[in-house]
Amino acid sequence: MFIHRSIPGSYMMAKPCDSQQIMAEEAFDVMVVGSCMTDLVSQAPRLPKAGETIHGHKFFIGFGGKGANQCIQAARLGAKTTMVCKVGKDFFGDNYIQNFKDNGVNTDFVEQTSSAATGAASIIVNDAGENAIVIVAGANLLLGSEELQKALPAISRGKVLVCQLEISPQTSLQALRMAQENKVKTIFNPAPAIPDLDTGFYRASDVFCCNESEAELLTGSSVTNVEEAHRAAQELLQRGCGSVIVTLGPQGCVVLEARDSTSKHVPTTAVTAVDTTGAGDSFIGALAFYMAHYPTMPLEEMTRRANQVAGVSVQVVGTQTSYPFRKELPAELF
Repeated sequence: MFIHRSIPGSYMMAKPCDSQQIMAEEAFDVMVVGSCMTDLVSQAPRLPKAGETIHGHKFFIGFGGKGANQCIQAARLGAKTTMVCKVGKDFFGDNYIQNFKDNGVNTDFVEQTSSAATGAASIIVNDAGENAIVIVAGANLLLGSEELQKALPAISRGKVLVCQLEISPQTSLQALRMAQENKVKTIFNPAPAIPDLDTGFYRASDVFCCNESEAELLTGSSVTNVEEAHRAAQELLQRGCGSVIVTLGPQGCVVLEARDSTSKHVPTTAVTAVDTTGAGDSFIGALAFYMAHYPTMPLEEMTRRANQVAGVSVQVVGTQTSYPFRKELPAELF
């Protein structure tokens, strides 16, 4: 369902009213509490040595950050989305807010601060595709309880809330708990992974979705194939999650639900990948869309469809620029 936008930064409801009322009345399909990063990408023949200056051959600025990526993929599939995040009062922050608006994401809960710069990632990519990245989280780390309280009326009426770990972990955990208390479905993506993850995250996750390297760090066991992913999913589920998805790139996913004793392998269609950056975020954004729009669909089927969406994204260079719109996808996915 595409939403007709008549007021910048918000969506029209039944009749014109002030923005406070709109905020109070609105119910979002997908709410993402998370990060925004501006990617500053330089392509060069090789990575420079310490103290060395080399010539690159291409530079571009992209929009990234796991939270924003996931939100934009959900929006492009037709979900009514809002982002709870913090950016700087700077050029990059202004641009990011405009990027959300351009993608139909509600920005009522995007705050700008003078206390830190918008999160940024400086990325150098060599001709072999290897990269060196410096991430400065900046304003992302200032997102806290105060901003969550402001968003609570919307959180309590949402369908699905998504969190990751590029903001303060305590902020993510608080958001997940607030959602659960209001019977809102939660998806938690423990990325970038931290070994000493608060055990509360497992209990606060209706869907705990990680990739093989994150599953390996959290369980302490190797996760390189489907068999090992089955074992990791069992262990993670025992920690209190409603269900676990372990993504394995070209090997598909393993899905395990609390009410099932056996995990299921969901294979994926082979595609020729040109750029896998942000594919995991495309998957989670698509999963959030399916959970909001098709609540009775089996998780296994949602996972299969989300895999297909992510499979389209890896065939295009870039992160958010590679995320497909609903109209670009086969009708049977909807």
